[in-house]
Amino acid sequence: MTLEPLLQASPVIQFHVATVVPAAILGAYILSARKGTPVHRLLGKIWMALMVVTSISTFFIHELNLFYGFSPIHLLSIFVLWGAFRAVAAARRHDIRRHRMTVLGMYLGGIVGAGLFTLLPGRIMYDVIFSDNLGLAVILALAVTAGAFFVHRGFRRTEAELSRGLAEEHDR
Repeated sequence: MTLEPLLQASPVIQFHVATVVPAAILGAYILSARKGTPVHRLLGKIWMALMVVTSISTFFIHELNLFYGFSPIHLLSIFVLWGAFRAVAAARRHDIRRHRMTVLGMYLGGIVGAGLFTLLPGRIMYDVIFSDNLGLAVILALAVTAGAFFVHRGFRRTEAELSRGLAEEHDR
């Protein structure tokens, strides 16, 4: 692993990476942790801000110039921005199911999907991570697998909490 390709990249790309990495880590934690607590709300606001800033930063990155400086990845940025609006609106309406599904879609599309795209050969993050060390690639694959497990576990926990909450409402 070498940071040289990232250090040689434009400041916009460096800024983008500086916002997306904490968003990825924080998002995985939030999805696996207990929901509805004050900590969840605070971290959720921070995560949402990171996602919005990260998405906006992509409109200044034109490495793949397919259509007037833009590429299909920019459509994903629009999806994330729209998702941020929907997720916040759903949370304010206490529509937890819609909030949860929107946030999960933002994480899977905006972090996991886009992140996998950056790991294709010829991309900056591919050069950063896989430059000369196959062992690191294995460690990264294990970390991604562990992250997916925790996200799935958090998703299942949320389903159980929602079911319990709906049952309690029904009993009232």
